[in-house]
Amino acid sequence: MSLPVPSAPLRPVLPSHGTATVKSVLSGDTVILTGRPLAPGQKAPVVIFTFERVTAPRMASKANGNIDDPGAFPAREWLRNQCVGKQVAFETRKQGATAGDRVYGLLFMPKSPGEEEQLNVAVEAVRAGHATPKVFGTETDDAVVDENDPVAIYESSLQNALQEAKSNEAGIHSETPLARAIKNAGEEFQTHELIEKVKKFCVGNTVTCVIEYIFDGSRLRAHVTDPDLATAGLQYANFTLILGGVASPRVGNPRSDPPTQSEPFADEAKQFVEARLLHRELKISLHGTDKSGICAVGTIHHPKGSIGVELLKNGLARVSDWSSRMMNPLDIPAFRVAENNAKRSNLGVWHSYSPPQISGAAEILGTVIEVLTGDTIAILPTGEAYDSASKLKKVSLASVRSPRVGNDRLGKPDENYALECKDRLRVMCTGKTVKVSIHYERDIPMGELNEKRQFGTIAVGKRPDIGEVLVIEGLAVTQHHRDDEEKSPRYDALVAAEAAAKIAKKGVHSDKEYKSKTVNDLSEPRKAKSYSGSLVRAGRVKAIVEYVFNGSRYKLLVPSENCQIVFALENLKSPQPSAPASVVSRGQARPPEPFGDLSKRHARLNVLQRSVEILCKGVTNGGVITGEMFVGGGAQKRDFSLEMVGAGLAAVDQRKIDYGEASKTLIDAQNCAVANKVGIWSLHQEKKENVIKPLSKAKEETATIKISEISSGSQFFFHVVGDEAASVINESMRIFTAENGTGGSPCDLKVGKVVAALFNDGTGKSWYRARVLERKPGKAKVLFVDHGNVATLPVATHLRPLDVILGTDRIPPVAKEA
Repeated sequence: MSLPVPSAPLRPVLPSHGTATVKSVLSGDTVILTGRPLAPGQKAPVVIFTFERVTAPRMASKANGNIDDPGAFPAREWLRNQCVGKQVAFETRKQGATAGDRVYGLLFMPKSPGEEEQLNVAVEAVRAGHATPKVFGTETDDAVVDENDPVAIYESSLQNALQEAKSNEAGIHSETPLARAIKNAGEEFQTHELIEKVKKFCVGNTVTCVIEYIFDGSRLRAHVTDPDLATAGLQYANFTLILGGVASPRVGNPRSDPPTQSEPFADEAKQFVEARLLHRELKISLHGTDKSGICAVGTIHHPKGSIGVELLKNGLARVSDWSSRMMNPLDIPAFRVAENNAKRSNLGVWHSYSPPQISGAAEILGTVIEVLTGDTIAILPTGEAYDSASKLKKVSLASVRSPRVGNDRLGKPDENYALECKDRLRVMCTGKTVKVSIHYERDIPMGELNEKRQFGTIAVGKRPDIGEVLVIEGLAVTQHHRDDEEKSPRYDALVAAEAAAKIAKKGVHSDKEYKSKTVNDLSEPRKAKSYSGSLVRAGRVKAIVEYVFNGSRYKLLVPSENCQIVFALENLKSPQPSAPASVVSRGQARPPEPFGDLSKRHARLNVLQRSVEILCKGVTNGGVITGEMFVGGGAQKRDFSLEMVGAGLAAVDQRKIDYGEASKTLIDAQNCAVANKVGIWSLHQEKKENVIKPLSKAKEETATIKISEISSGSQFFFHVVGDEAASVINESMRIFTAENGTGGSPCDLKVGKVVAALFNDGTGKSWYRARVLERKPGKAKVLFVDHGNVATLPVATHLRPLDVILGTDRIPPVAKEA
């Protein structure tokens, strides 16, 4: 059996004599001393030091109902003002075996700066009436003191100091020594009440406080000592203060279950602040509270500068965006500069920091092709050919969040001001050259995959940051970043712009109820046909191209008519582009035609999200409004149909040419494109060989006819006697007249269109089939296809749509032309 090895004798906590710095003062007779670290990186040793044979009144605590013994607080304050943060000489008289034990002894300080004469702090405390000897002497004043006995000398000094204090009625010997009743925020009062009282009663909107405790580098407990708040009942109130604009690492709690560890550099930050603020009386500006409403957010005004800046400069804190929003914007730049310097030097919490890596160029110069959302755009870089959708760069505004556009398929409505924000961004930058400075990248979830998105500051024209324009107009807000996230270098300017928008109650910050604008969607064929007459009569109107389906078909917003329409360029056909990914995934995609994608890209490049001018002329059975589109303004206004045809990116519909509906200008433009072999005409065109067949004599037939109309000396119309079609159409039109009456109705009046026309043949008015030959203001020239006569009729009263079953494709015209 082995015997236990005796442990080495314990080393005394303090030597018998030495010097130390007073870290804090617990009461009128007890201080905490701190020395130098034993080794670099270690904590400085601390010890509780109490005056030998002296006692002071007991300070307020939970044990005594948060009420001081009379004179306790003035005693603590006298000692705090004397020695906190200063170097003192100590002499130990009694101490325990471990560092947790209290040490008893004497403290000495110079009588005044630069003097060698030392004062016994305990004796001076007794003389000032802030402490009393533990043993009251009975000796007379003329008793002889042994000069060789330091204990006797000390006791005599204490007794003499006591008698002097009593005679002067100093401190606790006065008639009514102060006894505080401490109030705690969240229990006896609310923090926001303190903030309001400070603004009302305190000079300069600052409150005088003693920093009682340091939780971590940016969270403190402050004790109000400002006499201006005595009338408000908040003098001697305790509250937790969060330093505005900074966030230090959190100190762990070994007493929690389970115990928590301190974050890296938390202890260093706490010691840094303790050495400069603990038990100092300072002025504090209060800005607001945290989410809980218990902790106040404020700025400490130290004679030597800002503790927040010093923490950031040494890498012991990060800039806190949520609390910096409450501060004066002019104070924030110093914080940013200090943090950036710590980042560059890899100090403290930034020891492993490296600048964000940008996958592409840090600066992009290009043209905005499309505004995707209120904070994201697609840019075609300068010098790049728009030959593929992959050439576009998607960039979002750094540190700006716009209201989100909803999703009808998922049942998500638009957030308030989402459309207004997107349209404002469209007006500012679509089709314009912009300069983008990329600051950071993020992985954005896009379904099952992530998309690496670049975020930057976008400058256009004289606007250095269009994100700031959106924020100051109340159409967007600043992004709330985590303290360790990268953000825009102009973040503080964005926050200031948002604060101005909040004060002005603009946009999303308005107290008024948001009223969303309802737009009439005419994509449904029935609604498009019924509304088309209004668009045709409106003549040229302004529109915004919202989407490009192909080179000649678009989705437009017509603000003056408050409607959305599907619009196609009249008489044109463009090649089919590649189907969207969503259509391909469903297996419903048609193969693209040659030059289909190029035609669509040309339209996106020139008209997407631009303001254009349209002239509506008709509507198809599918509800597509047809007409002309003009792009640009002033002398640069151009017909987009001519541009598409001339570039070989669209063709004139051959049927329209055959019917004589296509304009000569369009046909000439196509002939030039064919001759120059551009676009779709550059492809090999198969030539049809004309095979000459021998003429054969047709079979002669004899028929009896009846001339119905003589147009000229060489042209007439006739009926074939016995043709059953004549009786069928006559009976059908008689029924049509009986069902619809003789009143006119709006209809499509394109040249070549067959409609019902009212005519009186002497037996009364009736409807007959007629083809539109020419349009005139308020009138139309028509040919009655079953009789051959021509007439010019008022549109409003003599024309109406013809039933489909009565069309000439179902029942051929009865009158034959010869």
